[in-house]
Amino acid sequence: MHLIWALIIGAVIGAIAGALTSKGKAMGWIANIVAGLVGSWVGESLLGHWGPTLAGMALIPSIIGAVIVVAVVSWLTSRTD
Repeated sequence: MHLIWALIIGAVIGAIAGALTSKGKAMGWIANIVAGLVGSWVGESLLGHWGPTLAGMALIPSIIGAVIVVAVVSWLTSRTD
């Protein structure tokens, strides 16, 4: 059950990051989940595990990390076009 919650929260975090960077409409749900999960790992690695948590993910560092991941991925994909 924890895996399902982690995927749902990862999708929400990825959607928030996509909305903050205005890249969310170009990303699908799978990309939102991946961006949320990877962003959570990046954010917690860089900023630590503080603030409110859901499904074992600290929300504020996770959202900041997901914004970083979305921005870097969109920058890399726009450079290759």
